[in-house]
Amino acid sequence: MDRPLADRIRPKTLDEVVGQRHLLGPNALLRRFIEKGTDANLVFYGPSGTGKTTIANIIATQTHRTLYKLNATTASLQDIKDIMADVGTMMAPKGILLYLDEIQYFNKKQQQSLLEFMENGAITLIASTTENPYFYVYSALLSRSTVFEFKPVTAQEVLPAVERALGVVRQESQLPLIWEEGVPDYIAHACGGDVRKAMNAVELLYEAAVPCKGELLLTVSDAEQVAQRSAMRYDRDGDAHYDLLSALQKSIRGSDPDAAVHYLARLLEAGDLLSPCRRLLVIAAEDIGLAYPMAIPIVKACVDSALQLGLPEARLPLGDAAILLATAPKSNTGHNAIIAAMEDVKRGKTGDIPRHLKNVHADSADAGPVAKYKYPHVYPNRWVEQQYLPDELVGTSYYQWGENKTEQAAKAYWEKIKGKPL
Repeated sequence: MDRPLADRIRPKTLDEVVGQRHLLGPNALLRRFIEKGTDANLVFYGPSGTGKTTIANIIATQTHRTLYKLNATTASLQDIKDIMADVGTMMAPKGILLYLDEIQYFNKKQQQSLLEFMENGAITLIASTTENPYFYVYSALLSRSTVFEFKPVTAQEVLPAVERALGVVRQESQLPLIWEEGVPDYIAHACGGDVRKAMNAVELLYEAAVPCKGELLLTVSDAEQVAQRSAMRYDRDGDAHYDLLSALQKSIRGSDPDAAVHYLARLLEAGDLLSPCRRLLVIAAEDIGLAYPMAIPIVKACVDSALQLGLPEARLPLGDAAILLATAPKSNTGHNAIIAAMEDVKRGKTGDIPRHLKNVHADSADAGPVAKYKYPHVYPNRWVEQQYLPDELVGTSYYQWGENKTEQAAKAYWEKIKGKPL
């Protein structure tokens, strides 16, 4: 069976690699490592289809070392032992270059099994991962490696690779092959920075083409079908999931409604309804809070509507909620107050609840006159001065008034009632 197109046209030199100029451009650190034939252990971190495997192959060629490949999703300790058995033999006279794909799926014991061989130089490890290595890679292994982050490839960088792929299939085609003007550009944009996806889209588009008048025509309409939703990078348990939610919240916090609906759209397009619903509820309380308290019930109503409607209609109330929150005044004073109070509680800074606040008859005969609770509603303006915090915390202030109109109005009211600045 023929090799996939993406493998057949895989770059053989660093200059042929698509994108990653920050790593492979003139005088870039990784390029210098490779050109000098370094034996450094490397961790490649970034999305799929951005050149990690390709560069590992180039390193093997450059250093004239035997390249062994393992995928951590299926490999075992025995697989590692089998590879180690080749160290010092004719199979690997210059040592082993081990490319371990998806290292995040190796447990701690499996990762530790590599340390001894990394220490004595028997193997040079190139590990790749689509997840943050500082969360998923064992610290001892990470300390012996240099981490390089790969970034999604831009559409402008993918376009020449798409055109090259189209040229290859044109040469291989038994019938004359032509394509509509917008086909290369559409595929380059729809692949979402994943060059492998773009190559696969070209291959599928060619294989699905129907002969017409003695030639094959690749259409934009077919390209849309082949590449649909391929621009989405999403894994509900992966970094992309949390990156999108983080971007959504930070865009709303930064009062940018356009960015807010953009990231919301990416979450919804991936079919994730529950995560943005939960995050919007958090944002309403954490970032808008007391500056516009009605945001909380409004967003709750939008979320309830979205969950009842389901996708795709759920996008409507959630879009309203995102824009409302992004354009609303902001305050995190409530958030800061409860966090500070909980920190005190965690440190054991509590104290006994004042007697007159306890769920007892504080004004009973044996309580003493000092312990009597003063009922605010029977006093002028429904307020009376008395102690509420435990003795150990008297004078502690957790809540700081926000500068927004709502909180300043409340502050002015209570300063007037209490007869002192707050």
